Amino acid sequence: MKIVTVSLFAIGLGLASMSASTAMPVPPLDQAAAASDTATIPVAGGCGPGWHRGPYGGCRPMYNCPPGWHPGPAGRQCFRNW
Repeated sequence: MKIVTVSLFAIGLGLASMSASTAMPVPPLDQAAAASDTATIPVAGGCGPGWHRGPYGGCRPMYNCPPGWHPGPAGRQCFRNW
């Protein structure tokens, strides 16, 4: 009986101390406020899917070489790892 009482107390304490998660906040109902929101983070550096920023800030395509190979200087050709 003592273990049941302690267990119920621990479960009750755990449930009482839980807080709401803010991983996905509720969007505002006002569309003007939503349009002026500056908390939006652009993905992939603004280049879009399949592209990334190059060494001088330009958008470059992402080429994937198979294991044992590496991309060349321009990134368009795969070379063997010798």
